[in-house]
Order: sequence, then structure tokens, then C-alpha cells
Amino acid sequence: MNQLSLANGFERSTKRTRRQVFLEEMLAVVPWDALVARIVPFAPAGATGRPPYPVLLLLRVHFLQQWFALSDEAVEDALHDFQVYRAFAGIDPGTTGVPDATTIQRFRHLLERHDLATALLDTVNALLEARGLMVRRGTLVDAKLVKAPSSTKDQTGMRPPSGTRPGRGTSGSSA
Repeated sequence: MNQLSLANGFERSTKRTRRQVFLEEMLAVVPWDALVARIVPFAPAGATGRPPYPVLLLLRVHFLQQWFALSDEAVEDALHDFQVYRAFAGIDPGTTGVPDATTIQRFRHLLERHDLATALLDTVNALLEARGLMVRRGTLVDAKLVKAPSSTKDQTGMRPPSGTRPGRGTSGSSA
């Protein structure tokens, strides 16, 4: 068990928020090691300058950005504001430190430059879809996993006409 620090351990709240449940599910479902292995060949070695953040940490921050529609600056602020985000990313502000917006931007650009950003997101979405789940992109408050509908087609294999829903008839009022 980790030692409690002043930065993230004295809270004793027992309520698990939707955000926390979502992030715990993603920690369990996403094949993080496989995703990191795809990035490592392109990641800077850190031979000069300050030591780089671990690829896994930056990848999880990148997914926070995608799932909660956060800019580089907004995700940096969120990492400072929300302990659940720091825990998801593997950040202990007392030892690891929180990556700044520029570091986050550089990592995002690295993923984009090597066509990994979309590919990684597609990989995770395909994995979730195979389990009958999908991520609905949301705001800071409402990103969550939901059961994916198997189809919008009716029993005959046809899509219902626009403005109708199976079993409901046409939309609109009948006066």
C-alpha cells in the first residue's frame, strides 16, 4: 500500500463518482501495455534536458483529453484540480509532478506526427465495441460507458422511416 501524502491521501470520501467509476473501468479494460508498446519507438529517449514523463502517464492524460474534450491547458488544470484524474494517470504530485500543457501538447503532436492518435483511439473503441460497450464523448462531467445498441434496424432488417421509432408509430401530435 502506498504511503499517504499531503497531496493525495487524506481525503476519506467513500462516494464513488461516475467519473471515478468510468476511469476505473477504463483502467481495467484498456490494454495499456500494448498501446504503450506502439508509442515507445517514437518517444524521446530523454538523453538531454529534464527526464521525460513515462509514456503510460502521458498516454492516459491523452485519453482524458479525448474522453472529456479537454484542451492541453484544460487537462493540465484538471490534473491539478481532480485527484481522480491524477490517480488514473498515475500522478503523485509529491513525487511525479503534473505535466504542464506544453509537455502534454508535445506528446499529442508526437502521436499525431506518427499517425498514432486516431489509431490508438480506434483500437480502444474497437475493444470496447467487442465487449458491447462504447464511449460517449462528453464533458468533464458526463463521459461514461454505455451499452452499445446492436442495431437500429427492425426485425425485417430495415431501418424505420425518418421520424418513427419501432413500436411507436410516427412522431408528432395527432390533434
